[in-house]
Amino acid sequence: MATCPECDAEIEVDEFDVDKGDQLSCPECGSNLEVTRLTPIELDLAPDEDEEDDEPLDAAAADDVDDEDEDEEDEEDKDWDE
Repeated sequence: MATCPECDAEIEVDEFDVDKGDQLSCPECGSNLEVTRLTPIELDLAPDEDEEDDEPLDAAAADDVDDEDEDEEDEEDKDWDE
C-alpha cells in the first residue's frame, strides 16, 4: 500500500508491478503520481508535462541554433557571389 501525497488516500500498488519512475493516477483525486521509492512503495506528485516543455533552452543550446542559422545564410551568400 502507498499513500497519495495529494489526498492521503491509500493506493494499492504491488512493488513487483512497478519500477522507480513509473507514473500512475490516484483513483481518489486523479493526481498524476510517480513512484519515487520501491521498498516501501513511495509516491510523489509527477512533474507536469507542461512545465518540462516551458523550460527555456540553456545558453549553449540557444547558441548552437543561432550558429546553424548563420551557417545557412553564409552558404546562401556564397551562391550569389559565384
